[in-house]
Amino acid sequence: MNSRIISDPNICGGEPCIRDTRIPVHVILSHLAAGEDYDTILKNFPRLKREDILACLEYAAYLSTEKVAL
Repeated sequence: MNSRIISDPNICGGEPCIRDTRIPVHVILSHLAAGEDYDTILKNFPRLKREDILACLEYAAYLSTEKVAL
């Protein structure tokens, strides 16, 4: 998986976050889902880089391939 996304039990309770931040992946995905563009997200989260946003999308795409019994 992408090295920009980590899951550490000592950081945000193990929730997947962007490396070297305490910004959970779901927060960035929520901003994208709300229609915010990359520039706005980067302005609101100055520690992020464009590659971090792309890593969040890659992570979400990976999770969407998981098979779940409905």
